[in-house]
Amino acid sequence: MFEILSYEFMQRALLGGIIISTASALIGVFLVLKRLSLLGDSLAHASFGGIALGFVTGWNPLLTALAFVTLASLGIDRLVNKLKVYGESAIALMLSFGMALALLLIGIAKKMDYNIFSYLFGSILTINSFDIALAATVLALILIFYFFNYKILLYSAFNQDIALVRNKRTKLIDKLFIMLSAVTIVISIRAVGILLISALLVIPALIGLRLSKSFKSTIFIAILSSICGVLLGIFLAYYFDLPAGGTIVMSLLFLFVLSLFFGRK
Repeated sequence: MFEILSYEFMQRALLGGIIISTASALIGVFLVLKRLSLLGDSLAHASFGGIALGFVTGWNPLLTALAFVTLASLGIDRLVNKLKVYGESAIALMLSFGMALALLLIGIAKKMDYNIFSYLFGSILTINSFDIALAATVLALILIFYFFNYKILLYSAFNQDIALVRNKRTKLIDKLFIMLSAVTIVISIRAVGILLISALLVIPALIGLRLSKSFKSTIFIAILSSICGVLLGIFLAYYFDLPAGGTIVMSLLFLFVLSLFFGRK
């Protein structure tokens, strides 16, 4: 078992997996409580447009995806809050735009880079030092954001009206949270891919809600289950030569099934 730690690519995969799983669990709990699970899936699909832009222009796909998804999250917020478009409709519009843009860019470039498939299905075993540094930066931003705005987020998650009454900055905090969710989704793509990203965001949160007795313990259990699921998936992918994205999601689903038996009635 310890032999895999001697490989540098496995060291990067395990370290990156821990960072990404922690960040996604922190964001996922609030996404689930805010009924925004579909938003995570939409932004993940929309990021494909930014990734394709990176491949076509020769820029780093993660950086172009970060910029694209950040703008997409602000676009969804404007459609819902300013133009009064139904939330699920705005999400569907942005999802469709991102995927369509990706197909058009690939068609214009007249090529399909094989590496682009690693973003669709995940390839955490090929994660590099830049990806880890980017993920660590995002995790640090999330922790700082939660440290200063935890109570506002908590009120907003359970009752938006009370949150607005208690603090006038609630709308700004919600907007910043959506932007942080967007960048977290982008870094998480390296772990499970665009097509499976919602599992990494939602399943640990569901496990935490099932097993916890308080909100703080919900966050802790979500982080712990997310890390365990990602690490178990990496080990399974390595030993059985399987796609890491699939093994990670199946590991998380296994942990969720266990929580059904051992969770609160």
